[in-house]
Amino acid sequence: MPEIIPNLHPLIVHFPIALTTVSAFFHIAAAATRGKPIFSNFATLARTLLWLSALSVLPAVFFGWQAYNSVTHDDASHAAMLIHRNWALGTSIVLIILASWDGWRNKIDSPPVWWFVVAVIGAWSMVAITAWHGGELVYRHGLGVMSLPVPQDGVGHGHYSDTATDMSEHSHADTVPDDQVHEHSQHEHTH
Repeated sequence: MPEIIPNLHPLIVHFPIALTTVSAFFHIAAAATRGKPIFSNFATLARTLLWLSALSVLPAVFFGWQAYNSVTHDDASHAAMLIHRNWALGTSIVLIILASWDGWRNKIDSPPVWWFVVAVIGAWSMVAITAWHGGELVYRHGLGVMSLPVPQDGVGHGHYSDTATDMSEHSHADTVPDDQVHEHSQHEHTH
């Protein structure tokens, strides 16, 4: 596996992203359904997912730090790495503080107060910004990925060519009138 993925950060980092996103959703759902029978389930899910997101951020930061110190990069990508790292550290601290405060102050199924719901949405926003900067490192700067194969003799798959060429290469049958397709298929059957 190390030959394909040089570090485990890309694998681990999706847990805090997903858990925080779903936690924010259930915090909103719990606040919106206060007093209804389903409220208790939403509150329990919201809190449990927040606590799990705070726990999952620890290995994500650890493997992110490992990637930060091991992935080959140039000056431009180093500057982008610093931005991602700083957002990741700040976001991690916010998630850990929110989850710790929530675990210390509230019962698992108690109603979340609106200011706390807003704080969780803010933490989710921080996670989204951090993820955006991480995606920039991969998709804009090409960090941590293997190089693409170079087409031989100028022949590639063709997705980067103009639309007319793509249509002729990928969907020729769509551009031929139905009567010609029918005549062509009859011609093949007679030979």
